[in-house]
Amino acid sequence: MKSRQVGPFTINPIGLGCMNICPVYGPPPSEADAQRLLLTALDEGVDFFDTAALYGFGESERIIGKTLSAHRSRFTLASKCGLHGVDLNGDGKKVRVIDGRPETIRATCENSLRSLKTDVIDLYYLHRLDKKVPIEDSVGALSDLVRAGKIRTIGLSEVSAVTLRKAHAVHPITALQTEYSLWTRNPEIAVLDACRELGVAFVSFSPLARKFLCADLRDTGSLSPTDWRHTSPRFNADNYPKNLQLLDAYQQIARDVGCTPPQLAIAWVLHQAPHIVTIPGTSRIDHLKDNMGALTLQLSTETLQRLNAAINQHNVAGNRYNEAVTKEVDTESY
Repeated sequence: MKSRQVGPFTINPIGLGCMNICPVYGPPPSEADAQRLLLTALDEGVDFFDTAALYGFGESERIIGKTLSAHRSRFTLASKCGLHGVDLNGDGKKVRVIDGRPETIRATCENSLRSLKTDVIDLYYLHRLDKKVPIEDSVGALSDLVRAGKIRTIGLSEVSAVTLRKAHAVHPITALQTEYSLWTRNPEIAVLDACRELGVAFVSFSPLARKFLCADLRDTGSLSPTDWRHTSPRFNADNYPKNLQLLDAYQQIARDVGCTPPQLAIAWVLHQAPHIVTIPGTSRIDHLKDNMGALTLQLSTETLQRLNAAINQHNVAGNRYNEAVTKEVDTESY
């Protein structure tokens, strides 16, 4: 599969989401293992690394800076602001806070530049829409950072087509990032078309449906007590058994194609449109290498139809986020 464009950047269609090197899906890898993963990704052809100030409350950015700064010319670097950790009580324990005020965006960017050991961030996202701050103000602050040479381009994460259009009127938006996979179809409501119309790249995160489409997570009781998926309605005791029933047909398609289930999931995303790239995350080198194998897959129209029938917005049980997190995002929903 050929390279694709994200604004001025020509990249491999499969990048690396770097949330998994922090404690989100249970205990993270050691720093040494995380460094090996990042360097292996570079050797495997990954040239698009995606992180955020939120991930590990700065740890992901720090490890990336420590590991990859010497190779900075070899990849496109994306990070995010507007959602980060704050020590509200002065006890050293940070909590996640959405803050899209211009002054916070500027301060977060400076911290990220230091952590990432770089002079400029190629693609800088507003991680969440701060509903107390007009999107025009947040994007205006990002536009100032472009003019100052701190960032090269602007992205948005988890926003609607309406918000994208408002933002794009202030400053050209290079990329919009949100969850997209066989079991999360929300971007198909309006965002994918809006991105195509405006010339905005669409960056799919969680193309593997938070491991569901790897087809080997049969028992959520095996997850670490701190694993984020315990908060997701799709993984709860009522919905997950229903979702597991979708996997038999899906695995049969993978066998018929002659690929692994993760490769099939990633290939499906990339077959949806040429303005889509994806950033599967992992903490394991073997999974990273397997994911990259999706680049060689060419799925027939019949296979795509079978996949769309097997797993879609009508037969997946549960919302993708719980009620509290759903209120934080600006994306359209079915």
